[in-house]
Amino acid sequence: MVDRNLGHYVVVTVIVVNKEGKYLVVKRADWKKNFAGRWSVPGGKLEVLDYVLREKDTPDCWYNVFDDVVKREVKEEVGLEVEGVGYVTNLAYLRKDGIPCLCISLYASAKSDGVRLCDALTDFAWVSSEEAKGYDLIGGIHEELVMLDGKLSSKDDSVEPNGGKMGKWGSGGL
Repeated sequence: MVDRNLGHYVVVTVIVVNKEGKYLVVKRADWKKNFAGRWSVPGGKLEVLDYVLREKDTPDCWYNVFDDVVKREVKEEVGLEVEGVGYVTNLAYLRKDGIPCLCISLYASAKSDGVRLCDALTDFAWVSSEEAKGYDLIGGIHEELVMLDGKLSSKDDSVEPNGGKMGKWGSGGL
């Protein structure tokens, strides 16, 4: 039996950063169940198939599953390839249907600017955190952009281990 108090969706969001240091924001379609018509950043749920079909990194587990989700979701939602996944923050929320979600907010650098939106998104913009104030963002997204501004402008790697980057298994970065 599953303990409902312990079950959560695991959601990964990613602030995509282009070469000019602008952030990608996207508008959710009006038919979406949660946050319909609001501006956000790409992201989605962690799925078992994101890791279970690949070889384990140790005899018991898979590493860097969030990196894989980021790459998959960004490619699916906005048609971009990304690299250099790093950590911003985390949060929890309840969906309208009562399902609890744990959200890990990450960032990554875009390898190109050729955005191609999926059907669940209707518009996009590359913005600074200041420009993002002019969009109807889901609560907390602007604050996350501001947090990322601070991380990206800081040259002090002692702020977070590995400069805020997620460690790659086997690279000594963990």
